Amino acid sequence: MTSKILNIVLALAVVILAVELYLAKQNTAAIQPEETGEMSALTAIAQRTSVRAYSDQPVEEEKVETLLRAAMAAPTARDCRPWAFVVVKDRKVLEAIADTLRNARMAAKAQLAIVVCGDMTKAIEGEGRDFWIQDASAATENLLIAATAQGLGAVWTGIYPSAKRTQTCRELLGLPEHIIPLNIIPIGYPAGEVTPKDKWDPTNIHTDRW
Repeated sequence: MTSKILNIVLALAVVILAVELYLAKQNTAAIQPEETGEMSALTAIAQRTSVRAYSDQPVEEEKVETLLRAAMAAPTARDCRPWAFVVVKDRKVLEAIADTLRNARMAAKAQLAIVVCGDMTKAIEGEGRDFWIQDASAATENLLIAATAQGLGAVWTGIYPSAKRTQTCRELLGLPEHIIPLNIIPIGYPAGEVTPKDKWDPTNIHTDRW
């Protein structure tokens, strides 16, 4: 009798476990990328667009770190990683950027801005020195795609090689001489809907030779 009861209890336990596993699987399948805040790399690339208007919603610290991690995952010549990043959150500094660098005037309403710089102490010596521009640009694009993937809006505003903008940025942020600001990226949650552009153009493609 005891053996029969034990077998029944075990059978019920197996059934309950199976049901729980099935429900857990169904719940996982029901979660969409939009609900988790994630999207595929190709979707993020296609959806990326310049966003110049932002809401008042603060940007979470973990999302800022994700942006910087994505930036530093970029390819770099000889693995020199000649980049540096200045994260600007001070409202007065953001407004000063907007007032003095008119191409970055949207920084006044952004929750933060990330200044992507080149560190000349890490740059390749000699003929390959200017590869820092490509490295920092690759880091910038990674950052922009990561912003899109996290539901954020951002825009690339150029600084270097404009001598005037570079000097203005140096003065605003107290950058040392060996640090060259390539761009300023205002960031925030988009204010309103964002419509990416379809830039696909087969006429830009050449096969084997021009």
